[in-house]
Amino acid sequence: MVESHRVESHGDESQGFDSDVVIIGAGAAGLSLAHHLARTGPPGRRGEAPTVTLVEALDESLRPPERTWCFWEKGESEYEEAVVASWDRLRVVGRDGDAVVKGISPFRYKMLRSSAFEELVERGLSGLPGVRTVRADVHAVRDLPGGAEVDGTAAGGRRLRLRARWVYDSRPPRELPRARSTLLQHFRGWFVRTAFPAFDPEVVSLMDFRTPQPPRGLSFGYVLPFGPRDALIEYTEFSPKPLSQGAYEEALLHYTRKVLGIGPLEVRGHEQGVIPMTDAVFPRRAGRSVFRIGTAGGATRPSTGYTFAAVQRQSRAIAAAYERGDVPAPPPPYSPRARAMDAVMLRLLDRGRADGTEFFTGLFRTTPAERLLRFLDGDTRLGEDIAIGLRTPIVPMLRTVAELPLLPRRNVPAAPGRPAASESTSPSEERP
Repeated sequence: MVESHRVESHGDESQGFDSDVVIIGAGAAGLSLAHHLARTGPPGRRGEAPTVTLVEALDESLRPPERTWCFWEKGESEYEEAVVASWDRLRVVGRDGDAVVKGISPFRYKMLRSSAFEELVERGLSGLPGVRTVRADVHAVRDLPGGAEVDGTAAGGRRLRLRARWVYDSRPPRELPRARSTLLQHFRGWFVRTAFPAFDPEVVSLMDFRTPQPPRGLSFGYVLPFGPRDALIEYTEFSPKPLSQGAYEEALLHYTRKVLGIGPLEVRGHEQGVIPMTDAVFPRRAGRSVFRIGTAGGATRPSTGYTFAAVQRQSRAIAAAYERGDVPAPPPPYSPRARAMDAVMLRLLDRGRADGTEFFTGLFRTTPAERLLRFLDGDTRLGEDIAIGLRTPIVPMLRTVAELPLLPRRNVPAAPGRPAASESTSPSEERP
């Protein structure tokens, strides 16, 4: 992608805009929106896509490390070239070792590496004259008559001012909004190669509950196999606080040696992240012409941590609204009913009213896989949601449903580090 560090200087707010759209952040949300906007055009200018300026962080510490995003879909992805691996069967293992394996046709569970995704999207944008990227640290975004201005610092300490009709900010929030319930999904994973065949490359272990359970919340192992000897193995917790790196390493050693029994292995890489699981309401609008997208705009599913698929839905909807000539505001990533069900589940887990391992194992065992995946995407009908709800602990659930409207939303303690969408995975941005 062509880079520019040109410093914009304007003396009169009535002057024209530098571009139609400015996108702050070049991660999954920012790049996805640029990708979709570049393939559309406003009414009256048929075939002319909006001009887009993508602002990538100048400070290296603000750029997220290499990470994994997982999602499921029917057919081929528009990012299929960057898909590292995909599977059509999922496994959930209970605390007693009883495993349930299900085919998920017509869906496939897919894995992307952030570097491959970024390279693919940037390559597609690089030849488009209406798209450019700048490197700068953004300090402020403010409304202007008919648009907005982004103020930042570019290389060499130079001031950068960009004006656009619309601004989309994908930077994770420094503080989470007020909430009734908040847990953190935190994890560490190893990319491993074993000395002997140890994995079934056709099946993802989505949740393996044969891990020591924390006093509050739950934990599980997660295995994405790439071949008989290669896999990503993660230890994940839903709990109030992250662990030390030493504690994650100890948990992974226990899981690979004692639970999986896979013998000698070589750790070839690792990933680690923290995803907020909260019933907080993330405001998607920050000004007349300023919007939040991605995790900052509520795209992370509170009950699972998956983000990537919601980011794509959000980006397509924004591009479609732009092309129609409507206000291109990001839509709610999930329906009010889905968010209400997430709030109930989080409260159940947070207060220990349900055994999380039995909750998820039972849900996977008794619900058809295709319907469960649609449920996790917020794409089920009311009757299907009721049928799924009847498979949960009824009495604690009804108590929680009754009390939620009466509970105040409180300030959430500062999150340790920036939220990671590993939509990675979620256990995404992006597994459950």
